[in-house]
Amino acid sequence: MSDTEVARDTPLKIEEADGMLIEWDVPVRMSDGNILHADVFRPTGSGPDAPVPIIMSMGPYGKNLRFQDPPFTGLWEQMCEKYPDVPAGSTNKYQVWEAVDPEKWVPDDYAIVRVDSRGAGRSEGFMSLYSERETQDFYELIESFGEEAWSNGKVGLAGISYYATNQWAVAALKPSHLAAICPWEGSNSFYRETVYHGGIYTDFVEKWFPVQCGDIQYGLGSRGKKDRTTGMWVSGDVDLTDEELAANRLDIQPLLRGHHFDDEFFAERTPDLGKVTVPVLSCGNWGGQGLHNRGNVRGFMNVASEEKYLEMHGREHWTLFYTDWGVGLQRRFFDWYLKGEGDWKETAAPVQLSVRYAGEKFVERAEQEFPLARTRWTELYLDNGSAALTWDAPAEEQTAGYQAFGEGLEFRTPRFEQEMEITGPMAARLWIANSTEDTDLFLTLRLIDPDGQEVTWFGANEPKAPLTLGWLRASHRKLDEEKSEPWMPYHPHQEKEPLTPGEIYQLDIEVWTASCVIEPGYQLALSVLGRDFDHGQGGVMSHLGIEMHGSGLWNHDIAEDRPAATYDSQVTLYTGGDRASRLLLPVIPK
Repeated sequence: MSDTEVARDTPLKIEEADGMLIEWDVPVRMSDGNILHADVFRPTGSGPDAPVPIIMSMGPYGKNLRFQDPPFTGLWEQMCEKYPDVPAGSTNKYQVWEAVDPEKWVPDDYAIVRVDSRGAGRSEGFMSLYSERETQDFYELIESFGEEAWSNGKVGLAGISYYATNQWAVAALKPSHLAAICPWEGSNSFYRETVYHGGIYTDFVEKWFPVQCGDIQYGLGSRGKKDRTTGMWVSGDVDLTDEELAANRLDIQPLLRGHHFDDEFFAERTPDLGKVTVPVLSCGNWGGQGLHNRGNVRGFMNVASEEKYLEMHGREHWTLFYTDWGVGLQRRFFDWYLKGEGDWKETAAPVQLSVRYAGEKFVERAEQEFPLARTRWTELYLDNGSAALTWDAPAEEQTAGYQAFGEGLEFRTPRFEQEMEITGPMAARLWIANSTEDTDLFLTLRLIDPDGQEVTWFGANEPKAPLTLGWLRASHRKLDEEKSEPWMPYHPHQEKEPLTPGEIYQLDIEVWTASCVIEPGYQLALSVLGRDFDHGQGGVMSHLGIEMHGSGLWNHDIAEDRPAATYDSQVTLYTGGDRASRLLLPVIPK
């Protein structure tokens, strides 16, 4: 047995269905006495004489809430229409949001274990997302199920977003039965990638939590949702009052708004990547600016694992994971590390890229490292005199001003005469003066087609996404020199350094990783704003009820964080001469 004193009890129901042995709602007592519930899907012949590896996920989205049910119904229908291979070969009765489909894994001798995290779904307890206790629960579950008589002792973790983010955290605890992880589009800096972009507050969590977590909280009972397959109440069989529900969850909004810096609250929810040593397949999205991009890149770069792989793709956040392509990629990885089968180690490149073109075209390419060693870090200079992006720094210093909450400034390259690829992280260095003690910088890099129209892509959470985005609050401009690279500045976000109105400051701004092949006749455009980018093409409503205009689900418009008296300032941008504002691009030679 493990040393966590975890105990499993009798499942609510055991049945054979759709070629699987299913144990519904297995109670698992954690080391502190709290009970979590798991569903287990495994081959009918699995046992001590035929042990199988485990693919596990744990999170707050409801192990018994079907993907086909609200709030995900529209996304499921879009996915099946666009990718008919997703529903093919499965009854789809066991599909849930952002976790694997058992019917596509169990026939290949895998067990699938899904667990409702503490306080969510059918698991009792206090809901505190990403907390140390939640991570400890995950550790104990891995160790406990890894010792089942039907298990071969190897556990792999797979899942999207939340089910990816907590993989980094539990892997840092080094469970003995954890053999490999595949975090698919999941962050690992709660401060920088989820709540504060460049030190600027986004209300994403406030809008996400009630719809995707609060609606699944344990204790909603008969007021909650019902599992269409089993008839079980998704949020447990107990009906708690609103007051009892509130007492059983962390009140997230005041905490997030009250912690302006990367302090102990965020440190608890941010893993030490240097402690991750297990094999990793980190899968990120070029169009995941805001949440589903940076963590996969930095995770790959900073884990201590000797065997680590990075895969970068495009398109929607919730689709490729479920396709034959996505399942095949995951299976090859897990076949090797959980079964010792296949050819992954001999054939898989350390870095696998789907290089992006206009028109949703992607070309797959294998690489050996990331950022690519052959990258030509190339500076594009802003020129206030011509509103251009130029390859040579303007000789003379010039200034241009803008009202922060207004239309900002835009700079464009000439039309490209030859094809050029940019793939990798980026950074901007801007010289500014400001009329108040603080201002926020919002950078948007866009691709413009030969007709002068902006090219957009279907990003992770934005159907009309620009090439990439970057953010920085000027008072958070301090750099951690040891963690920074010219192409990836790192801000500690530990203190505020107000601006002196009228004085000139250098700001180094992280621009999130992206990929694009720029074809002849196209242009790059850089927008410098003091507010969220809006492409002016009409909004699209997300499943969270957020209207998107180019910046996805991430709005930075909370007056409490950005009072107009300070942040709707008059900004002066300097270019040329000794204050040559520039954008650093990762140009990839053919």
